[in-house]
Order: sequence, then structure tokens, then C-alpha cells
Amino acid sequence: MSALNDTPVDTLSFEAARDELVKVVAELEQGSPTLEHSLALWERGEALAARCEEWLLGAKRRLDAARAAASDTETPGGQS
Repeated sequence: MSALNDTPVDTLSFEAARDELVKVVAELEQGSPTLEHSLALWERGEALAARCEEWLLGAKRRLDAARAAASDTETPGGQS
């Protein structure tokens, strides 16, 4: 069974991309029957890793924005 999936990477959630990446890495570690299959796994793994990083950077931006908004609404010393 191959870890290769034909679902477009850019449609995957963080969790789906992460789970598939784990499977791809495991299959690469076991060794593939052909060089071509290994290359396809590697390319898919690279795309999945980039997708995970994209999700994590987006989450960081959202947290930074929420923190900035929270600090903007605080008033120093409780003054109005």
C-alpha cells in the first residue's frame, strides 16, 4: 500500500496534511520498490510539509493579531 494520495495538497487541513506526511515518511524509511516511486513520495512529502508550515504560519498570524487587538483595547491604569 502506498502513502501517495491524489488529493490536492492545497485543499488539505493541517491535520490531514500532517497525518499523510507521517505516512509518507514511514514509507520512505521502509524503502520503495522503485526510484520513481521514492521520488514521487519525496515530492509529495515536500508539498505536505509546506502545507503544514502554511497552516502554522497562518495560525501564528491570527494569534499575533488577536494579541495586538487585545492590547489595543486595554486601558492603562483602568482610566477611561
